[in-house]
Amino acid sequence: MDRPGTHPCAAVLGNYITDMITRARISAFFATRPVRLTLFALGILLMLVTPVVALLPGPGGIFVFAAGLALALRNSEWAKRRYVHFKRWQPRAGALTDWGMRRQSHRRREILRKEQEILRKDREREQTLPPHCIERIDDPLPASGLELVPIDPTPAELTPATAIGKPRAR
Repeated sequence: MDRPGTHPCAAVLGNYITDMITRARISAFFATRPVRLTLFALGILLMLVTPVVALLPGPGGIFVFAAGLALALRNSEWAKRRYVHFKRWQPRAGALTDWGMRRQSHRRREILRKEQEILRKDREREQTLPPHCIERIDDPLPASGLELVPIDPTPAELTPATAIGKPRAR
């Protein structure tokens, strides 16, 4: 009657175990158009209700708006396009929203931004001269007249300048 290795309740439960709800079935259900439209409408409704909830004491309005935004962005391509447009228009606010929603795109952009910052600093470090090669402007020794080696005058300092077009009288 009982097969070895089967659970004693298996005979009573029958096909119930095989007909269980799986992740694939849940994903397929939420991927249908009516469900996505309903969730998008719920998200818009939550965002519209936010000012009313914000009047109540506490930070509830923030959470209601975040939930509505998350539902709208997850279920509407139009909302995603508008959100991308908003992020290009207001990059700081878009970055804060991405951070708050723990979006993968925010993590990816943050990693790229940090790598680019490191590369920029490395390039700047390579382009700057070492300290011993930079001429000091605030060096008091040349200005004091105590030069260790006398500086020879240049030819321009030896011959007086003449006006352009007039020959020099000798």
